[in-house]
Amino acid sequence: MPELPEVETVRRGLEPAMSAARIDDIEVRRPDLRFPFPMAFGARLRGRTVVGLGRRAKYLLADLDDGEVLVMHLGMSGSFRIEAEGDEATPGAFHHARSKATAHDHVVFHMSSGTRITYNDPRRFGFMSLIPRAELTEHALFRNLGVEPVGNTLDAAYLETAFRGKVTPLKAALLDQRIIAGLGNIYVCEALHRSGLSPTRPAGTLSSARPRKKPGPRAERLVVAIRDVIAEAIAAGGSSLRDYVHTDGSLGYFQHTFRVYDREGEPCRTPGCTGTVRRIVQSGRSTFYCPRCQR
Repeated sequence: MPELPEVETVRRGLEPAMSAARIDDIEVRRPDLRFPFPMAFGARLRGRTVVGLGRRAKYLLADLDDGEVLVMHLGMSGSFRIEAEGDEATPGAFHHARSKATAHDHVVFHMSSGTRITYNDPRRFGFMSLIPRAELTEHALFRNLGVEPVGNTLDAAYLETAFRGKVTPLKAALLDQRIIAGLGNIYVCEALHRSGLSPTRPAGTLSSARPRKKPGPRAERLVVAIRDVIAEAIAAGGSSLRDYVHTDGSLGYFQHTFRVYDREGEPCRTPGCTGTVRRIVQSGRSTFYCPRCQR
């Protein structure tokens, strides 16, 4: 599934084509994706202007001029294709190549700029919904989401409080969207390696039994690592992406800088470490880490 930097890459690719443009027409070619489309979905969008395009966790949020928000989730295989004046771009091309087969084109936005934006999704795990902006934070999709990994509210003190007393493995705790929203498997593996923390250690070991005035060094290192990994991946266009051309012509290369992810059996990249990257399975997901320098 696309992770936060991939979704942010898609948002940045879509923004010039969508933001401040009117949806002159929309084709909804099936009654549902993962879930049924909202009632009168096409009619409610037709004629609306997109006043802003944002993101919350792995959701794309298009604010409309009538106070509603078009919420879009890519699921496992969803992608957007932008076509204008004979040119075509797929913002956020992914490690597993996205489909361009027209049989999987399920929603087509015809924008006032003359641009056509097509949502393609072979597996149909993505979805779209319309939610009033005033109700968004309390909606079932969003009310239990944790802090953003790029937001100011993610700090060592927050992490210690969230993890205090937890015996859950640290990696599983970091993947809990109720604590940090948008973190995925790749970035957790990479952040844990940078911070020198084992994915199997109990999450509660990051904090003391009682609150303290100053957060401990483990939590401090982990927060810095999370922020750095996410920021670098966004700047590079995402880390589960193949080499690809963005809509501005730049390439995304962050996947070439992986320290542990998908590097089973290879030497650890921590300076001075002689360890070898190991792969284990936690909660059905592959975890990559160095047992020598991650404790």
